[in-house]
Amino acid sequence: MNQSPHRLNLFALTLLGALATTSLLVPPSYAGEASVAGPVAGTKVTEPYVRMMAREAYFRGWPMANIFNRRQAFKDLPEPGLMVITLIRRNGLVACPNQDVVYGAGSIALDLEPVVLQVPDFGSRFWVYQVVDLRSDSFAELGKMYGSKPGFYLLVGPDWNGKVPAGITKVFRARTSTGFVIPRVFQDDTAADRTAIQASLSGVDMYPLSQYDGKIKHRDWAKLLKFPAQAAGSGETKWVMPEKFFDELPALLKDAKPLPGEEARYAQMASLAAIAKADPQLKAAMIDEAKKPTANNGAAFGTDYFSRTAVARSNIFVNQQKETKYFYQDLDKSGTRLNGQNSYSVTFAKGQLPPVKGFWSLTLYNEQHFFSPNDLKRYSIGTKNKTL
Repeated sequence: MNQSPHRLNLFALTLLGALATTSLLVPPSYAGEASVAGPVAGTKVTEPYVRMMAREAYFRGWPMANIFNRRQAFKDLPEPGLMVITLIRRNGLVACPNQDVVYGAGSIALDLEPVVLQVPDFGSRFWVYQVVDLRSDSFAELGKMYGSKPGFYLLVGPDWNGKVPAGITKVFRARTSTGFVIPRVFQDDTAADRTAIQASLSGVDMYPLSQYDGKIKHRDWAKLLKFPAQAAGSGETKWVMPEKFFDELPALLKDAKPLPGEEARYAQMASLAAIAKADPQLKAAMIDEAKKPTANNGAAFGTDYFSRTAVARSNIFVNQQKETKYFYQDLDKSGTRLNGQNSYSVTFAKGQLPPVKGFWSLTLYNEQHFFSPNDLKRYSIGTKNKTL
């Protein structure tokens, strides 16, 4: 009995803290929230609460904002619609690149219309088309390891109910409207193979369903489109900006509907976005908090938010495990961090090169996760090297 007054006092102090306020919670409505009460409209919040929620929202939403902003950048390319592949020829677009494959990159906007992917005959080459949604989860299994055949593949949004035209090999349905596609096709380091691969690459393309006519379209990828110039700096392009994140948050929540169990969290994040819109002072606090930075399931993260964001910040387009396997090493055998002033050796016993069905490579990166300049102008070794 003597403890009851103390409990009541503590409870009262908690309420008083919540009522010492500077803004109102007015959560907008998103699909999937109907059964979740969420924060009560009109409840006032403190700056410490807003900072706490902003940090979590930024952590959870970072991968989605990354892919969302790639879509915004790609829409400015001089091609009809948003669906266009550009070969990656420079650092900055995606961290942790390799020299073993020819890359492509294209944003998809399935809320506008479905997208057709063209797959030419790659022969015996290793190839895979990575297709991810706004969350960076893969939703299409398309590559040599899946036994995929040459043909036309259709990507559709979550609400599309149209008619699939004749000639489409398979349909893949995304859980979000925004996504990204990265074809990868193996190429060795010889001049002969760089020439030989061009015939296949000319058939790699994607375009809106309205442009589909059942005939393979060919494109001369030697005439590259120019991706918007990277901002100053040697690292990856800054796709996520704390200053813009909370303005973008409503669009992210609307596109990537909550997974089972996320409804309450979505209601809280929607309320946070409403606060940012209504109160500049608290929005500034959110931005300040977002600037304080805090994987065995690549491209299949589900609700593993920690792994999703950790991988996204280092290498957002990591493949699923059945497509490729990445091993990163930052330390030497004694546990000391690798240093460019030292020399290191990696030894494979005779006849014991990595056992693979596609290819393997060993790549050296700098602190920004890009190729490290060196006198040999060699950044990796592996299956592609025919003269070493």
